[in-house]
Amino acid sequence: MGDRITLTTEAGEAVAAYHAPQQDARRGGLVMLHAIWGVTPHIRQLSDSLADQGYEVIAPSLLDDADTAFPATDTDPSILDTRMALGEASGWGVTALPRVQAAIDALEGPVNVMGFCYGGTVAWLAATRCSGLKAASCFYGGNIIDFAAEVPTVPTALHFGKTDSLIPLADVEAIRSAHPDLPVFVYEAGHAFVAPSGHHADSARLGLLRTLQLFHRASGVRGEA
Repeated sequence: MGDRITLTTEAGEAVAAYHAPQQDARRGGLVMLHAIWGVTPHIRQLSDSLADQGYEVIAPSLLDDADTAFPATDTDPSILDTRMALGEASGWGVTALPRVQAAIDALEGPVNVMGFCYGGTVAWLAATRCSGLKAASCFYGGNIIDFAAEVPTVPTALHFGKTDSLIPLADVEAIRSAHPDLPVFVYEAGHAFVAPSGHHADSARLGLLRTLQLFHRASGVRGEA
């Protein structure tokens, strides 16, 4: 359904992105932020699925050069160390924010953001540092704890797995304590429960339902989740 496009940051950097035009009555723009693996088939398929529900979706490549091909698979353990090094070099999302802002700026409002794992942390940072957003939904962002002192400027929801071996529940509780006014949902699932690698159908369905409800409320756009 979607196509590969090129965005340009304010500093002039070219950024590859996946663009899925809305296929129903428009409910807004959506910036989709990928996990450490990049703009994978799952991210592209999820973008298409939400485009079917009326969202114009842009999924920017947060870590790769503009001419790098999108991944052909959702995970590749052989390159995990390389991908994690890229994430660390980005400050776990800090240096990716100009790319996120370019995606926000390329969409007509209202614009929301959602992200997973690495992208979950970037979505949190976008909610605290980027402009032009209406709401943010952050799924299992392992480094949100490092930025827990920052305060989102838009309605924000966080989603974690109760049995996630990568994100201690103590971190989740610390985030909840720092932001008692924010919804912090904990699911009976592990890491990556929306993605194929850790998919938990009930948790994924509920998390996406809550996300769309958040977007509808924050944007003032009605629609079915």
